[in-house]
Amino acid sequence: MSFYDQISANRRTTFFLFVVFFFIILALGTVISIIFGSLWFILLFGVIAIIYIIVSYYNSGKIVTAISRAKPASKQKYKQLHNVVEEMSLSAGIPKPNVYIIDDSAINAFATGRDPKHSVVCVTTGCLTRLNRAELTGVVAHEMSHVKNYDIRLMTMAAILVGVAVLLSDFLLRMFLFGGVGRSRGGKEGGMVMIAAIAVGLILAILTPVIAQLIKLAISRKREYLADASAVQLTRYPQGLASALKKIGADKEPLEAANKATSHLYIANPLKGQKILMKGLFSTHPPITDRIARLEKM
Repeated sequence: MSFYDQISANRRTTFFLFVVFFFIILALGTVISIIFGSLWFILLFGVIAIIYIIVSYYNSGKIVTAISRAKPASKQKYKQLHNVVEEMSLSAGIPKPNVYIIDDSAINAFATGRDPKHSVVCVTTGCLTRLNRAELTGVVAHEMSHVKNYDIRLMTMAAILVGVAVLLSDFLLRMFLFGGVGRSRGGKEGGMVMIAAIAVGLILAILTPVIAQLIKLAISRKREYLADASAVQLTRYPQGLASALKKIGADKEPLEAANKATSHLYIANPLKGQKILMKGLFSTHPPITDRIARLEKM
């Protein structure tokens, strides 16, 4: 499979996952509308979601760098890193991102920001000391691909959709637990509709948070494959990124600044040594061995 085929396949899959996501939220909203006989509650959740989107959209870069304890990388001290980022930004045809550094010997990197004009590329000091230039270029190209492909915006939207789905499901569960599900309307037929709505609502309220999280993680894994393929498009040298991933896979040192909220942003899962139930479904990243195999085929 060429990297062009890889990019097309992953974009189609990501679109499909988002369609499923929206239908789940639509189903929850419909159930609440039937139970209450009013759209006001849906409008309320819509306003909350819009506020959440605006705050997350305009402050995502600052929030992530602060949480990760990342600092601006000095041009004098980290000259090679700035050169590599500038080369990849020219290759990608986007403005040079702000360059940040995390003082940690673990090998990892991430990108954040709402769009290419307000983006950040951050690497650990471990990347600079333990990777050669070709490997560092592959890692930076991967992160630049996230910027170019608007993956940060995409994952922000995924996180917001998860939040909205969880809010709606929690609201339904609280209604069921505290008896706020309303009374049947419209005689026998209306009563049957209400019973069906309550049954569907209860199932959705229980399953939605899990399903939403699984879809978000699936989107995250697909975007990693896409960024790998796009990185090859920028460097024309798949061996560089493949070699870097081999070193990252062999590195057993956890990244101290990382946490579950930001782990999906990194080039590889920074939370080393954690046991994940049903790893293929609940992992933020696809297996490194699989990513390396795909790169080597390119």
